[in-house]
Amino acid sequence: MVFPWQLSLSLARYILHQRLARRSRYPLVLMLEPTLRCNLACAGCGRIREAEEIGHRELTVEECLAAIDEAGAPILPLTGGEPLLHSEIGSIVRGAVARRVYVYLCTNGLQLQSALHRLAPSPYLSFVVHLDGLARTHDRLAGRGGVFAAAMAGVAAAKAAGFQVRTNTTVYRGADPKELSNLFSALAAMGVDGMMVSPAFGYEQVGADIFPTRAEATGLIGPILAQHRWLRFYSTPLYRDLLSGRVSLPCSPWSTPTRNPRGWKRPCYLLADGYCASYAELMQTPWERYGPGNDPRCAHCMMHSGFEASALEAATKSPRELARLMVWHLLW
Repeated sequence: MVFPWQLSLSLARYILHQRLARRSRYPLVLMLEPTLRCNLACAGCGRIREAEEIGHRELTVEECLAAIDEAGAPILPLTGGEPLLHSEIGSIVRGAVARRVYVYLCTNGLQLQSALHRLAPSPYLSFVVHLDGLARTHDRLAGRGGVFAAAMAGVAAAKAAGFQVRTNTTVYRGADPKELSNLFSALAAMGVDGMMVSPAFGYEQVGADIFPTRAEATGLIGPILAQHRWLRFYSTPLYRDLLSGRVSLPCSPWSTPTRNPRGWKRPCYLLADGYCASYAELMQTPWERYGPGNDPRCAHCMMHSGFEASALEAATKSPRELARLMVWHLLW
């Protein structure tokens, strides 16, 4: 199974509870950024610009756990920045696990091996290692040599220590399909628990000509997913259809609120039009102003943070797609 059975059961109960309460907008995932500091300056990253604005300010353990309680989402990616640079990341993870929240600790892998002793394997914890290509490509995008080798060593060490390990691959303009295909085959051979692929989002402040249009992204990702349909991609089938250009879906920015040292980010994980003092204030955002067709910044976005919840929502309303979702979950 691509996800622990406990997560699937918890998520099903959570969604049912929200529907019984007649809530149409609720969070599935809380993107928690305890620190925006990072040990890399990747070409396509928008966070390093935000980090420069706030210095070294970080969320405390208490602030992190309060945000988890405030949003109430069942899934918690810990991201940033590099979350393993936070001196109390172990306490944050343990606090989330104690609440039976499913933690996906997103890392570039440089600190992974040295951090394993700070954490314990759990069905509620998975590392997500970012890998955007094989060594030459990944190191170029990361801005430093040896990053790919360190990340792969971290994946191997974490798997050997009994942790769940997944990967996340961002596709940039001009990516080599054969190289990505080889990367996914290599990761599958290592026994990773799942892989994610999505197109890069075009951050305005980055300004680099590396971000694909929607047509470019689907033309690249679609054939790769078709070629590797039996590998353990942990995106839902309908979201993969979106990445392949076969369906259109609306964006659901409220499904993935973001909390970082500046506050609750409005409107979404990718855009920073302002910050709110509370989750309740964030949910008053005029969501109709955002998404493809509404905001030009969203025109080419297909990021999982906005569209995976839409895919799940659509699947649960279609008997055919629901059956497809269940088969994917059980067999992958």
